[in-house]
Amino acid sequence: MRVNGQELELQDPATLGEFLRAEGYAPERVAVERNGAVVPRPDYDAVWLREDDELEIVCFVGGG
Repeated sequence: MRVNGQELELQDPATLGEFLRAEGYAPERVAVERNGAVVPRPDYDAVWLREDDELEIVCFVGGG
């Protein structure tokens, strides 16, 4: 699997939500594109990742 341009091995079957939490991302604070399509946040726990997926993960940063 490719995440933000880097190759990662998907160890076990996982949903996008599980993967994000395991990698230390807060799912409510990121936007994810999977294979060129934006994944709606409510679908994170329903989308199963595959070894050939390409993800782009963008973190939201607040400030003033």
